[in-house]
Amino acid sequence: MKYAFTDLRKNLLLLAVAALPVLLASAVGSGSTEEPRTTPTDDEKPEWFSLRPDVEKAYGYTHAVRIGDAITISGAVSMDNEGNATAVGDLGQQMKNCYSDLDKILKHYGCTFDDVVAEHIFTTDMAGFLKHAEYRGAIYTKQFPAGSWLEVKGLALPEFMIEIELEVHKPQH
Repeated sequence: MKYAFTDLRKNLLLLAVAALPVLLASAVGSGSTEEPRTTPTDDEKPEWFSLRPDVEKAYGYTHAVRIGDAITISGAVSMDNEGNATAVGDLGQQMKNCYSDLDKILKHYGCTFDDVVAEHIFTTDMAGFLKHAEYRGAIYTKQFPAGSWLEVKGLALPEFMIEIELEVHKPQH
């Protein structure tokens, strides 16, 4: 049986090698005179943004990056500019602080919460979050985004009770 399997692999390899010139010719000779693109356009180059550069460097992340029309925003937590937890023990205020930071990042890219297509919320207290979830209606005034709400055992610091990350779509032109 080993011999038959080896023959099968050889035949598949030969078939793939034989088909390669045909595939390449059809891709290159498809009637297009345009050269294949090897470098990204300006719209495709990442645009990085740090809300708190020193804190982000210490923890090893960047708060947001835009590539084309898509913006990914790392999870916002309730912290000051030195990385210390704020509103300790107050989930409602921590949520408001997260949205305040997210708003700053959105504004950097010329966006609002109307441009958010997905929101992912991580909380150490789902029951507490659900008591404050109506606040999101003041944030998303036109349409709620897709997303997930997850209760987790812990976040980066034990004082953090909530973390909110966003996916944004905003055409550049």
